[in-house]
Amino acid sequence: MSHHRLTSLFAGIALLLTTPLLVGATDPSSNFADRLLARHNRERAMMGIPALQWDQRLAGSAQLWANHLAQTGRFEHAPERASDPQGENLWAGTKGAFTLERMVDAWVREKRYFTPGLFPNNSSTGNVEDIGHYTQLMWRDTGEVGCAIARGRAEDVLVCRYSDAGNYIGERPF
Repeated sequence: MSHHRLTSLFAGIALLLTTPLLVGATDPSSNFADRLLARHNRERAMMGIPALQWDQRLAGSAQLWANHLAQTGRFEHAPERASDPQGENLWAGTKGAFTLERMVDAWVREKRYFTPGLFPNNSSTGNVEDIGHYTQLMWRDTGEVGCAIARGRAEDVLVCRYSDAGNYIGERPF
C-alpha cells in the first residue's frame, strides 16, 4: 500500500472514530455535565488549581434560575443567598448556535484582561465586569460546580453555580 493511500486510510479511520464526538459536541444536551466540567477543569489545570467536581444540587439550583431567565427574557444574576452563598456565571446567545464549550470559552476569554492581585483589582481595563466570570471559574476555594441550560424565545441561557462562591473583595482569586 502506498504512503498516500495509507495516510488517507488513517485519516478516514480517525474521522470515523471522532464523528460521534463531533456530533455530540454540537448538541447541548449530549454529555452535558461531563463537557462543562471538562472545559472548566482544563482552564483550572493550566494554572495548577484543583479540579472542580459536579454537584447536582447546584445544577438543580441553576436550572431553576435558567428557566426563569428563559421564560422572562431577562438577563440578571439571581438574588444573593445569605444562608447558602453560591457563585454564579451567566451566558446567553442565539438559540442553537453555540456549543457548551464555546459558552464556557466566553468566560475563559476574560483571562486576557486578568492581572494578579486582590479582587476586584484584577482587571487591566479597570472594570471588574471584564474578568468576573473568569475569576469565579478559577476561584481557588471553589470545589463544586453545577450548570443548567434553558431555551428562551430567541436565546439559549446557561447558568453555572459554584460552591464555595468566589469573587470576594480583598482576596486573591488564585
